[in-house]
Amino acid sequence: MSDIKLACDVAEQVRAICDKHGNQPGELINILHEAQHLHGYLPEEMQRLIAAKLNVPVSRVYGVVTFYTFFTMTPKGKHPISVCMGTACYVRGSEKLLEEFKRVLGIEVGETTPDGKFSLDCLRCVGACGLAPVVMIGEKVYGRLQAVDVKKVLEELE
Repeated sequence: MSDIKLACDVAEQVRAICDKHGNQPGELINILHEAQHLHGYLPEEMQRLIAAKLNVPVSRVYGVVTFYTFFTMTPKGKHPISVCMGTACYVRGSEKLLEEFKRVLGIEVGETTPDGKFSLDCLRCVGACGLAPVVMIGEKVYGRLQAVDVKKVLEELE
């Protein structure tokens, strides 16, 4: 695991999250959600801290973090972009949208732009199939996007 150290205030907040959940191993997923919401991602040092607080092996925490796609171990950009690749979105052109985001941003899926403004990921289904193809940027859902719309959407965020 890494040598990254958590800031004291972040470590204290993570301890408080664990305490709030009674330091119960059965609350691991809820704790991870809250910790990721707090910090934006789940670095290895944070996983160690959570494992110690719950008295479980680090491998258990790591296994949960790496199993579920909604957890991430890498920092995301200020504007995390998630392209839905569910069936409805895929047949309506989400693959072309993804390729355009990759081209315009100069990054691949799972990466963050060097300036830290944007990160790019895929989702299996957003649940807004009637708006396909769908892209989520942060908490905002963009429906019926086409590749030609990508530059305009990104410019609005800068």
